[in-house]
Amino acid sequence: MANEGTSTGESSVRREAATRMAEAAAAWLDSLDEVQRRTARGAVPADDASDTERRRWFYTPTDHGGLTVHQQRPAQQQAAMRLVSTGLSRPAYVTAATIMGLENVLDQLEGFVTRFDRERGRDPGQYYLRVFGEPGGTRPWGWRFGGHHVSLNNLVADGELVATTPCFLGADPATSPLLGGATSRPLGRVEDLARDLVRSLGTDLMARALLLPRAPSDFVTANRTVLAEGDQVIPLSGVWRDERFADPVEQAKLQALSDRIDEAAGLTEHDHRTVAYSLAPKGVPAAHLDAEQRGLLQALLGTYLDRAPAGLSPLATYADDAVLDTVHFAWAGSTEPGLPHYYRLQAPRLLLEWDNTQRDANHAHSVWRDPTTDFGLDALAHHRAAHHSA
Repeated sequence: MANEGTSTGESSVRREAATRMAEAAAAWLDSLDEVQRRTARGAVPADDASDTERRRWFYTPTDHGGLTVHQQRPAQQQAAMRLVSTGLSRPAYVTAATIMGLENVLDQLEGFVTRFDRERGRDPGQYYLRVFGEPGGTRPWGWRFGGHHVSLNNLVADGELVATTPCFLGADPATSPLLGGATSRPLGRVEDLARDLVRSLGTDLMARALLLPRAPSDFVTANRTVLAEGDQVIPLSGVWRDERFADPVEQAKLQALSDRIDEAAGLTEHDHRTVAYSLAPKGVPAAHLDAEQRGLLQALLGTYLDRAPAGLSPLATYADDAVLDTVHFAWAGSTEPGLPHYYRLQAPRLLLEWDNTQRDANHAHSVWRDPTTDFGLDALAHHRAAHHSA
């Protein structure tokens, strides 16, 4: 979501989005007391080491950094969720709110015993919000919201919303029963459209798209701040803010869970190298897909890109056939519903990853990244050059 080379109309929409964010962020901060505010605020965004904390992100139930829902009164919680809503489209906000509520479902599924070195491990109140810098004006500022299976990262520079990635949404359980025989699947279309696409491929294209007959235990790039050639899956125990829990019993439980997940995936070193992230996209390019398959791909892209606030989804970019042609689609694992699987969509300035492998393929992760401009680093560099050069 770089702010260079955008049209006047798009710039106006970005400014309107930034204004809504600034108003909501200021209202939330104003509602806090001094002690709360010290936790809720972070350093001004920059393209140097002072910005390290803002660029840390997680999707596990660990400390994401900021003020939790638990640490706020109801009116403050409402103000916090108002800010969260400004960073998402309406469907994405509904999905994120549903995912947060799944913590109660997961707690029941696990017998209400999971702790993860705190009083309650599966906790809909353990979501963190932090504002970096001063909302409004032309100086860079941003905000981050996250907890188990939600991570939102937004940056405003020169009065415009310039970055909304990384953007992570997950679901555990991915599928749950509802009354009357209905089913809850918050990310159902994110999974089903990709499966429809891979199953539509002929023998030759399938051979190119299928990286492995087995799926990795998690999405490959994990919560890295910067992506690099050859990045491989990080074990679950490595995707936490603190290296170890203070409680050795809880640490042993986490490590055992992490080991079981990796063992169930059964990937060899060769397998890890095969599915590793690479700067050159893997899989089948959209240029080789027929019209119906390209339609499926467009719809699949929308389940990620339409998470952006209304009017700011980059999906329309891919209506250009030449741009869509650059998108590569790769798959690993089974194509049968209910079995572990993984997929990746990659193009210039685009990386989308999905996995549904853990908990007998009922635990889904999805992430939208722009490897070159995540966290708005390009916009920050541009701002510094424009305003602080000698």
